[in-house]
Amino acid sequence: MAHAHAVSAGSQNKKRLQLVLGLTFLYLLAEVIGGLLTNSLALLADAGHMLTDVGGIVFALVAINLAERPASPERTYGYYRAEILAALANAVVLIGISLYILYEAYERFRNPPEVESKAMLIVAAVGLVVNLASMFILRKGSEESLNMKGAYFEVLSDMLTSIGVIVAGVIMWTTGWYYADPILSAGIGLFILPRTWVLLKEAVGVLLEGTPADVNIKEVRTCLEGVAGVEEVHDLHVWSLTTGVNALSAHVVVSPDSSDAYNQILTKLNKAVTSKFKISHTTIQLEGSGLEEGETHL
Repeated sequence: MAHAHAVSAGSQNKKRLQLVLGLTFLYLLAEVIGGLLTNSLALLADAGHMLTDVGGIVFALVAINLAERPASPERTYGYYRAEILAALANAVVLIGISLYILYEAYERFRNPPEVESKAMLIVAAVGLVVNLASMFILRKGSEESLNMKGAYFEVLSDMLTSIGVIVAGVIMWTTGWYYADPILSAGIGLFILPRTWVLLKEAVGVLLEGTPADVNIKEVRTCLEGVAGVEEVHDLHVWSLTTGVNALSAHVVVSPDSSDAYNQILTKLNKAVTSKFKISHTTIQLEGSGLEEGETHL
């Protein structure tokens, strides 16, 4: 059947991403300068995350623009997967940055340098406001798109880093205990890693064409088999092109006793799955009961 090019959830949130990109880039410049002047690893760690934010958000926007391009004979599904690749890239970069921060924190713990905590606090406080605003802008979209979720996680990690920088700054300002800087930085890195790992697994799951988490394939099979005139369903597959754009393919055996024409049965099958499940693209092959064709995948 012919299908219109579905609009991805990432595309619907493009303007939000553009606004967050502007905020993030401006604060990145301020934080790099502040980190160098105050000699704070926590600030530079936050700046490192902000740098990945800028790159990640730019990558996400490029992916959204690609996903909006129509399908072609060479790309029959269009460029939806570009958004998943962007989410995957964001996850990999975040893991790399977190591991580097852990290494740098270890080095500084062995020999903690003096940090200008007062200036560090001011820069971190501004960063916290920027990150909270960015999280508010992206929160809704992160529930709808894996690409947006990747960008949201980037901003979330920076918000946590900003809080850590503020806590470390207060401790160093009031006690002069400079071990607080690498310890808080290490804690932030450890907090971010498992959440980023979840994002990485979800992106890889889409690329491996796993069944979407929001679709129960057993219920889909039951739904198809419940349509009048259907005798059996086999070779049933459900996968994601990108977050929120799911596709289905199936072979459906039609009973020889069915009074409905094939076109009527096909219409009922499509209506059943697209109305009850988050599936926007279907490819259904109807077969007579005498056709011997085994199941390729259970």
